[in-house]
Amino acid sequence: MPSKSAIQRARKDKREGKSPSTQAGEFVREEIEHVREGKHGARSAKQAIAIGLSEARRAGVNVPAKGRAAEKAATKKSSTKKSATKKKPATSKSATRKTAARKSSETKATRSRAATDALKKEGSAAASKRALSRQGHQAASKRSAADRSDAAKKAARTKGAAGRSAAAKKAARTRSRNRAH
Repeated sequence: MPSKSAIQRARKDKREGKSPSTQAGEFVREEIEHVREGKHGARSAKQAIAIGLSEARRAGVNVPAKGRAAEKAATKKSSTKKSATKKKPATSKSATRKTAARKSSETKATRSRAATDALKKEGSAAASKRALSRQGHQAASKRSAADRSDAAKKAARTKGAAGRSAAAKKAARTRSRNRAH
């Protein structure tokens, strides 16, 4: 369950016109903190990020699915369209709905508990700076140079004067620190 502050920060990002991935970043950041605090663990940095994105989707952030998840969603959408056109046999609708609803809610609770218990057994190394850095590098290497360049240009455009100034100061600090070594 995401905290109120994460939801508020995500809403603020939305009001400011920031992208869904930026809004979702608040939930991912919070999830990484949970892993670091030992609230639960994660098997990899990718899993910690995925949990945060899932929380964001549940909170209403419009984060698109990628890879196999996107394919699954597309297949599901097309199959529901097809099934809507077919005629279904007449049955007692209310009885069927009640049993289905009861069964699905029981399964959800059991599965959720099992997932939480499994996460608690995992370690916290997945949220280390090194693991997150490695994950970031891997994700970036899968994108084209032009795509990365466009993202950087957009970041500079949307950062604002104060943000650019702060980023420049931080870069200067990093350069001076690297020169000292």
